[in-house]
Amino acid sequence: MSVRNAPKNIPLMLLIVKKFLSLGVNKNRNAMKLLDFYKVFPDEESCEKYLRYVREKSGIECRCGCHKMYWNKSKKSWICSSCGHEIRLKSGTVMQNSKLPLLYWFFAIHLLTATKKSFSTREIQHQLGHKRYQPIWEMIHKLRSVMGKRDDSYELTGSVEIDDGFFSTQMPEDEKDKQLKRGRGSQKKTAVLVMVESKESDNKQGKSRSVGHLKMKVLPDMSSDSATDIATDAISLDGKLLSDASTSYHQFKDCFMEHSSKVIDKKDIGKVLPWVHVTISNAKRLLLDIYHDVSAELLQYYLDEFCYKFNRRYFGDKLFDRLVVAAVSYQPDFKHRIYSRA
Repeated sequence: MSVRNAPKNIPLMLLIVKKFLSLGVNKNRNAMKLLDFYKVFPDEESCEKYLRYVREKSGIECRCGCHKMYWNKSKKSWICSSCGHEIRLKSGTVMQNSKLPLLYWFFAIHLLTATKKSFSTREIQHQLGHKRYQPIWEMIHKLRSVMGKRDDSYELTGSVEIDDGFFSTQMPEDEKDKQLKRGRGSQKKTAVLVMVESKESDNKQGKSRSVGHLKMKVLPDMSSDSATDIATDAISLDGKLLSDASTSYHQFKDCFMEHSSKVIDKKDIGKVLPWVHVTISNAKRLLLDIYHDVSAELLQYYLDEFCYKFNRRYFGDKLFDRLVVAAVSYQPDFKHRIYSRA
């Protein structure tokens, strides 16, 4: 992309990179510390400069197809050299139409990527000192939404473990007057299809299989059609699937290169499908520890965050940059709605 009025001396990003290097945050896999974050992004202007850099690096295209733009400093927007159309700094990004400062968005991205776990919206609201819960709640779910959209652009390949997990969620409003069912059919359980790349390995963790990437998708029901639709969207058709003998998976043999299914004793499930059940256990523990109780409607967003960070577990401080790129590349599916406290 050609951009006029660009800085003629040192590129904006080079200044940020120099700050990162001087702070030593790129020397290992540790995430950027909070004090380092405020040294790099002390104010709204620093966030605007970084967002401008990321967008220009990713490429900006006008609705007329032109890529030649010039920067209007006073309006903080690009102007198309061909048709004069104006593209504002936040348009087309996850931040579009948001009245929250960019510094809020960057701070939230930092918190969501700085730890293996997460932060509740209530805690992020408290740290920001913002009076209203609703806009912060929407901001966090929009970021989780683009995490999911980013991961949806990739397919799982090779050997893939697959199984379903049942996550505890809030009782639906229309079910609260009914008797609570037990087991998998409980109104407080939501079914999730869990798919993990894994291959035979003799690793230091003592597991028989090493782990690759992960996807978790909420199942609308336990039918074979639903499981097959989700699996074919998430996994390459030349994948080799390994599962138990559930009837929900009987169509897999017709869709994928290979599907190995077997009746698995409960005591052997951790040996045959080790990473499926490790990730299910870790996700359940995180949801319970941080959020306590989530609604079935919003469960997918929390799982999207968990999978996004799991799939980038070795990115370290680069995870912040990658989520900023995702934030400018995708608009969220999450729309304005009345919040719950989840």
